[in-house]
Amino acid sequence: MRYILIALIGYLLGNISSSYLVGKLMAKIDVREHGSGNLGATNVYRVLGLRAGGIVFLTDTLKGLLATLIGIWLKGDIGGLVGGIAAVAGHNWPFLLGFKGGKGIATSFGSIVILFPIISLILFIVELLVIAFTGYVSLASITVAALFPILVIVFRYSIKHIIGAFILAILAIYRHRSNISRLLKGQENKITSRKNGVGRLR
Repeated sequence: MRYILIALIGYLLGNISSSYLVGKLMAKIDVREHGSGNLGATNVYRVLGLRAGGIVFLTDTLKGLLATLIGIWLKGDIGGLVGGIAAVAGHNWPFLLGFKGGKGIATSFGSIVILFPIISLILFIVELLVIAFTGYVSLASITVAALFPILVIVFRYSIKHIIGAFILAILAIYRHRSNISRLLKGQENKITSRKNGVGRLR
């Protein structure tokens, strides 16, 4: 019963879309109608700039962090995993916004920071390095998503932690399937590209 409660709380927290709110409050736009249409920090950055993108990244991270802490409080580490995964699901498929959300990277990161602190630091460094060398945020996100469960195994976490890590990784990679296609075709935009950004047009 507690796991159901944790999942429900996590999913509802995930439904709080900072991308949507930032778009409405800062520019009176629906971010889903601009850029890639994705409700995530990268698209907000492309459309509205660094400050808006940073706010979204931090608040999305806090969703995963809070959902995980609530889960741990109610049912230990496994409860934390359930809460974190549910928050990512709520972020990716929010019923409040017609199930059209983001890709869950920042929200996943918030959960990972709590449950796998050393691994979260490694993933953050890898993310920054891939972005710095390639300019592709999507490639960096896909890379750390694939690396995450491998590190959980290397650090000898329990089988339940490993399963949770694979679920988070699969969710992230699944949500990036269109990016993977564009990367393979050489059509993916780099982080410096803000051709259609509202912030750039204003």
